[in-house]
Amino acid sequence: MSELPTLINDLALILIVAGIVTLVFKKLRQPLVLGYVVAGFLVSPHMPYTMSVIDSANIKAWADIGVMFLLFSLGLDFSFKRIVKMGVSPVISACTIIFGMMMLGIVVGHGFGWERMDCIFLGGMLAMSSTTIIYKALDDMGLRQQKFAGMVMSVLILEDILAIVMMVMLSAIAVGSSPDGGQMVGSILKIVFFLVLWFVVGIFLVPWFLRSVRKLINSETLLIVALGLCCFMAVLSTKVGFSSAFGAFVMGSILAETIEAERIAKLVEPVKNLFGAIFFVSVGMLVDPNVIVSYAVPIVALVITILIGQAVFGTVAFMLGGQSLKSAMRCGFSMAQIGEFSFIIASLGLSLGVIGKFLYPVVVAVSVITTFLTPYMIRLSVPCYGLLERRLPKRWVRAMNNTALSHPSSGHSNKWKSLLWQMTRITVVYSILASAAITLMLMFFLPFIRHVMPGMHWWANGICGVLTVLVISPFLRAMVMKKNHSEEFRALWSESRLNRLPLLVTILVRVLVAVAFIFYVCNYLSRFTNALMISIAAAVVLIMVLSRRLKRSSILMERMFVLNLRSRDIEAQVLGRKKPLYEGHLLDRNIHIGEFDVPEDTAWAGRSLCALQLRNTFGVMVSSILRGHQRINIPNGDNVVYPGDRIQVIGNDDQLAVFGKAVSGDVVEPDPEIEKREMRLRQMVIDGRSQFVGKTLRESGIRDEYNCMVVGLEEGKENLSVIDPSRRFVKGDIIWVVGEEDALRRLIGD
Repeated sequence: MSELPTLINDLALILIVAGIVTLVFKKLRQPLVLGYVVAGFLVSPHMPYTMSVIDSANIKAWADIGVMFLLFSLGLDFSFKRIVKMGVSPVISACTIIFGMMMLGIVVGHGFGWERMDCIFLGGMLAMSSTTIIYKALDDMGLRQQKFAGMVMSVLILEDILAIVMMVMLSAIAVGSSPDGGQMVGSILKIVFFLVLWFVVGIFLVPWFLRSVRKLINSETLLIVALGLCCFMAVLSTKVGFSSAFGAFVMGSILAETIEAERIAKLVEPVKNLFGAIFFVSVGMLVDPNVIVSYAVPIVALVITILIGQAVFGTVAFMLGGQSLKSAMRCGFSMAQIGEFSFIIASLGLSLGVIGKFLYPVVVAVSVITTFLTPYMIRLSVPCYGLLERRLPKRWVRAMNNTALSHPSSGHSNKWKSLLWQMTRITVVYSILASAAITLMLMFFLPFIRHVMPGMHWWANGICGVLTVLVISPFLRAMVMKKNHSEEFRALWSESRLNRLPLLVTILVRVLVAVAFIFYVCNYLSRFTNALMISIAAAVVLIMVLSRRLKRSSILMERMFVLNLRSRDIEAQVLGRKKPLYEGHLLDRNIHIGEFDVPEDTAWAGRSLCALQLRNTFGVMVSSILRGHQRINIPNGDNVVYPGDRIQVIGNDDQLAVFGKAVSGDVVEPDPEIEKREMRLRQMVIDGRSQFVGKTLRESGIRDEYNCMVVGLEEGKENLSVIDPSRRFVKGDIIWVVGEEDALRRLIGD
């Protein structure tokens, strides 16, 4: 019999040890991530008294897959719209904490005389608090529903996103021999370019693709398609110079905007848990006890740095975000630890070969210590606030507690701000799309057409140029024309003549940007003078602006993009998980939508809306009935109410309150004699004195008068015979009857 491959032996060892250790950690109410790290330590070559993993290279490959799927799952929980709705406060707090902790980590690393790249990566690790550990700590302490906990989770989500960007930046720094400011700016622009390009194209294509094949997809195929898209984007990301984890996160964030997002997240979770466990076990395998002993002083120093640094920088950051001193201290103290992303950043540094091997076990040791101290830091925040309140001058405490970010501005400046922001956003997005289209045409189509038309160089260039301009024309037209007829534009144009010249300048600037794209294409493919190029470009732009067909196509493209972006929100509204958008307009009129669940034992069951007379009785209007995956909008009087329905009604506070009491209160009372409702099966013999002799089943009244049911006639066969309703009972018939005990007693006469 052939031996098992080394990988199978290693996986068996890893999963068995991880399973046992995580059960122990579950019993001790500790994060499972730490259990995986401890399991890795137990199966590592550094542990002489236990079995060890043989082929670490294979485990490293599986761990890399684990990182990819972890970030893919993170992307599925991420929503660009949710980040936008958070406002500026969490952004300020997250950026302040990351910058402050990175600088602090770099300073501490330099203090110990470590290499420059070690210090830079150390700063990145110390800046990343653990979302998993903080969430569990707040949940275990019963604080997750408090206001400060919501603010902490918002900042943690942003930190996770910024960690992705940080990984790309650290990779760029590590690859460059001596990166300067220009390279950093170039890296940032490259990230923004590809992030916007992938997101816009992905939101346009991926939901459309899933919608087209929705009838063909079951759970199995959806899992394969989702993981295939994840791996495809991971490969594409590596081709353009980013990490596979970055591409996996981008695809996850694209799928997060689709209707299938929640279903995909549930299907991917077991895969993520398996590979994620292997990754965290591989983290523990790199922990060398000798290194921890040798670097005991730096470990203690880093723990103190995190505890004090996060408490101070976190408090300041949340105060800058508009929180009071007490709330800011509770938020800042909650974030005093490092976790998953610190391990991922450390793995990145090791894979690039730019950090020392000592740094990994040091960071793991610091993470373990700060994780155990997290609940104590959360509890310590309130006493520390009390101490500050007693020691600081009263006016200082009062001023800090009243801190809030507010930037009052006039309606006029708000209109300019809104208009300029929208125009800038549109120009950037469509410029990126046009740049990507031009790059693809010149890199792939131009060599192809030249190969197809040998000896006709200029004709091939001309065909490529015309097709390229046609491809980018919807983008350029939208760039020039969008928001020129918006409410803000018309209002500013009408308010003052002084506004008109700046408004015309905004149009002119966008026209020049569009002309620049066409000029670049023409200049790349021909040798005409620049003046002629600009003239041709301006003429083409003018044609595009005046083209009705182009206008229609650009509008359809944008509508498709917006529909794809909102599809998950629309589904949530249809299924009742989210209130309709028009509710906000009703609030201005003291009317809003209420949702009420119909109890299982409701007295309304089976009654129509017409019979219930809800509008006349309560003054409310039923807008929708939600029943499973079915939504009945604007139901008529013939629609019937069933137990388990969710009814959406429109009314004012008083009307909805009365209606809610009626829905929950108008129920069938529990049967006080429930024990007597047991059903029994009895045999009944029709003798000569029986009142049923000569009667049919319908005439006998067994069902109507005695509330019993005849289930069959015994005729000596293996099975009971079904009684024909027209057959008359005769003497000697043996029938089997089902009913309640009292009813059977009355029927049979016992």
